Amino acid sequence: MPEWLVLTLAMLAVCVVVVAITFVRHRRAPEDEDPSETPDVIEYMTMWIGVVYAIVLGLAIAGVWEARSAAQDHVQAEAQALHEISERVRVYPTDVRDRIRDDVNAYVGHVVNTEWESMADTGQVTDRGTELLERVRTDVTDYEPRTDFEAQAYQPVLDQMATADQARNSRADSAAPTMPGVVWFGLIGGGVVTIGMIFALQIRRTPRELVLAGLFSALIAFLLFLIWDFDAPYSRGITASADPFLSLFPDAKR
Repeated sequence: MPEWLVLTLAMLAVCVVVVAITFVRHRRAPEDEDPSETPDVIEYMTMWIGVVYAIVLGLAIAGVWEARSAAQDHVQAEAQALHEISERVRVYPTDVRDRIRDDVNAYVGHVVNTEWESMADTGQVTDRGTELLERVRTDVTDYEPRTDFEAQAYQPVLDQMATADQARNSRADSAAPTMPGVVWFGLIGGGVVTIGMIFALQIRRTPRELVLAGLFSALIAFLLFLIWDFDAPYSRGITASADPFLSLFPDAKR
């Protein structure tokens, strides 16, 4: 099911529940109930609950967005480091250079065609990808420079290899959802309490109040969905893409 459809259904469901509860409460309310007599302390508590919950939502959205941006940065750093390795080994003998480049291309092809789907499905990188990157490391580190020119290129290639390995580890760490379950409990529980305070204010069935209550509830549902959508950078919604690999290694996609 498309995510936009899930979001739409969730927002509609929340609106329907709020309106239905409002009608049921209005039917069961005493005839002499006066909504204008809501105690000031309830209005004060409702205001502060809304403020605190808005701050929590804002922090959660900022956190998952930052995590998503960091995930894309890890991809960019890894792709750029591998590209630098491919370019810097041009001073090596032909057989060594071609072997390193072939292994780099094999690794990138595996990441783009296989590992990316694994991260989306399981939140983990593949053992095969780790093996292919280790092969590149072996090619780079086991070569012994024969000239001063090769020796000058050797250390920068090692540095780029370390950068690629670190970026891969960071990409693996950011593949799974980052929001702990207890945080989700607080976000969902806080949303229920915040929406529930609408009824503590003795909302009436006037069209204006029902529309505002529905929009308010739909907004909270949308923000929670947004947090959930950004929480897995490689598998939902606006995901971190493999474009850096594809732009630097155009032949990787098969």
